[in-house]
Order: sequence, then structure tokens, then C-alpha cells
Amino acid sequence: MPVVRQDVEPLTFVFADDGLVPNNPMPFLVYKGAIDVANGHPETTIEGVFGANGWGAMWRNGVYDFAHYHATVHEVLGVARGHAKVRFGGDQGEVLEISAGDVAILPAGTGHQCLASSRDFRVVGAYPPGPPMDLQRPTPEKHAKALQTIPQVKLPKTDPVLGADGPLVRLWK
Repeated sequence: MPVVRQDVEPLTFVFADDGLVPNNPMPFLVYKGAIDVANGHPETTIEGVFGANGWGAMWRNGVYDFAHYHATVHEVLGVARGHAKVRFGGDQGEVLEISAGDVAILPAGTGHQCLASSRDFRVVGAYPPGPPMDLQRPTPEKHAKALQTIPQVKLPKTDPVLGADGPLVRLWK
């Protein structure tokens, strides 16, 4: 059985700038059940998928319990274990339940904050080639600066789940 569901289509959300969290006019993408993690090494499985599609600088952890965003880089989060309620898009965004096998792809500026999670919740994060990740908490000063940097973030050449022909490539313009 393949590790990645080739027929998976992402849910798409566009979050407005709320004055503190800039978000991005490009859609935030969520692939439900995209990666088969029913094995003894789900983190390694997700890392293999992201790496094969050109996304690197990987890490393993959860999602911070405070609102934040990245103004210099896009981010992908692959859920290896457990489940969580995460608010995406800032206070005016959406609270989504994400669980093992799901993948969330955040265009630069997209707010995110873990509101609750299972004890075993574990995420693999990665980034397309480019500048290192920056961590920004929502403030008026950081928001003003982010509005300058976000439009300069290069588009990834590949979707971290489905590669060069994946939905991200056609949805992010």
C-alpha cells in the first residue's frame, strides 16, 4: 500500500489579516488522512515524504500553545501521532481538529496555536528551501514588518505531500 494517498485533495481556507496576524491571501491547505502513519515509525514516514518532495529543515515536536506565525517562510505540519485542536488564522480564524496522518500547509504569515491535544500528539514540521524559520508573536510592530516580508517569500516548487504536480503548486500563485 502506498504511503501517500494520491487522490487526496486539500481543504482550503483563506484567512483575512486581522490587524495582528497578517495571514496570507494564498490558501492554507489541510490534507485529511494524506499519509499512512499506521506503522512503528510515523515520524520517519512523514520525514521521508517531505524530504522526497524537497522540503527540509525538519523538526519533531507539537504546536506551540501561544498564537504565532512565520513571516519569512512557508511551513508544513504533518501529524505523526495523536490529535489536537489547533486554531489557524488568528483569533478570527478556524479551530480544526487535526490527527495522525493529516498534513497542514501554512503559507507565510498564517497564525497557528494549539488549544488542546492528546498526550501523544506529535508533529513533524518542515520548510521549503529558503531562509530559516522565524517565530513571530502577534503585535502591531511585528505585523507591520511582516507585511513587508511576507510578499517576498518565494513560492515552493513542490507540494510537500504530492510533489511537483501537487495541489499547492496550482493553488498558490
